[in-house]
Parts: sequence; C-alpha cells; structure tokens
Amino acid sequence: MAAESENVAKLERHLSSYMSSAAAVTDASFEQDVLQSDVPVLVDFWAPWCGPCRMVAPIVEEIAKEFEGQIKVFKLNTDENPNVASQYGIRSIPTLMVFKGGQKVDTVVGAVPKATLSGTISKYL
Repeated sequence: MAAESENVAKLERHLSSYMSSAAAVTDASFEQDVLQSDVPVLVDFWAPWCGPCRMVAPIVEEIAKEFEGQIKVFKLNTDENPNVASQYGIRSIPTLMVFKGGQKVDTVVGAVPKATLSGTISKYL
C-alpha cells in the first residue's frame, strides 16, 4: 500500500509540473490563446480516457520546456471542448496541431516520438 501511495504522489507531482508548462485551452479561450498568439502554438487535442494521449503527455511536456520562449503549448480536452475539436476535424486523439499567424500549419496524429514532434515544430520557428 505504501508503494501505491508513493506512486500516486509521484504521478501528482508529474501532473502538476506538466500543467505548469502546457496550459489548458478551452473553446472560449482558443481564439485569444492560440489564433491571436504572436509566436507559434502547439495544441495537444486529448481526453483523459485516451491511453495514447497519456503516452504522449510527457513528450509534450518536454517540448514545452525545450522550446520555452519560442512557442506556446496548450492542451485542449476534446470531451470538455467539443466545438474547437469539431471545427478542426479532430477524429482521433491524440492530435497535435501547430498554429502560426492564426492558421493551422501542421498536424501530427498519434503518439509520436519526441524527435518527430521537435522536427515538426522547428520548421515553423
């Protein structure tokens, strides 16, 4: 039981550090946070029940830290924010989209390696 509570504590620390680098974005804040951003934005479309989303979450966190100051990174929960997900035709998650100048410029679908995501983002810096 002690090991289980220790694991829960580790997970909570990981999640709290994760949320500090990749902020949540909603249907209501999407235009201001993403489309009006003066730097490129990576949006992680995800849902809590999605296994591959949990697999890619630490990679998204690493990307947020690695590119800090160059891009913004947001997470959009597709269950809670269906309008934006529908507007961009999200049919499978995780879907990661890069926005620049108010336009979607690239899309990566699925849990991909960090190198793939870094390479995709680097094209728009």
